[in-house]
Amino acid sequence: MKTRSRTFSRARTRTRTAAALLLAAVALTGCSAGTTPAPDATLPARVAEATAPAPTKSAAPVAPLARSLPVRVTLPSAGVDTGTGTILSLGLNPDGTVEVPPVADADRVGWYEKGVTPGETGPAILIGHFDTERGPAVLRNVSKVRVGDEVTVTRADGRTAVFRVRELEQVDKKTFPTAKVYGDTTRPELRIITCGGELVDGHRPDNIILYADLVATRAA
Repeated sequence: MKTRSRTFSRARTRTRTAAALLLAAVALTGCSAGTTPAPDATLPARVAEATAPAPTKSAAPVAPLARSLPVRVTLPSAGVDTGTGTILSLGLNPDGTVEVPPVADADRVGWYEKGVTPGETGPAILIGHFDTERGPAVLRNVSKVRVGDEVTVTRADGRTAVFRVRELEQVDKKTFPTAKVYGDTTRPELRIITCGGELVDGHRPDNIILYADLVATRAA
């Protein structure tokens, strides 16, 4: 994965993502961690791009939550349930690239800790491998996700943030939509990022991005 996350919108005090990204050009490097992923013809490394219709004006916004670390992520349509207490905290490498989960933890999801937590106002960022040289990883079934599917994030404060997928996008890493992914938002949103595309020299050239909006909160 290679993305550049320099923010192009003004920083808001309620959005930690923008403040963090003003300090550095942040990149997200390859899912394959410099190795050749194991081939698996049953796993298409692509999504059918789609965007949900604009919400009606009568749709009431969901109040944002205070900051609280994510402890569990479920994305049923892709068969993802990380279990409690398995979310990795990801920061920056010395070269300014975003950390990705180690190959040994390819079955785990990471949260970019310099951004907001899921449920806060702003775009919370989750990152997972599609595959590695060891084989299929946590987001191996991302192609099964559709607009309207739910993602739930359980938080350390005992609240669960429920998101609904609004858009699926697959882009060449060279044209990664920086502002769209990392820029400030006026409501709580979620991004899930992984790799995609056919293998080229042992790497996948695309990023697959799921955009989701907070639609409900509840006690865990």
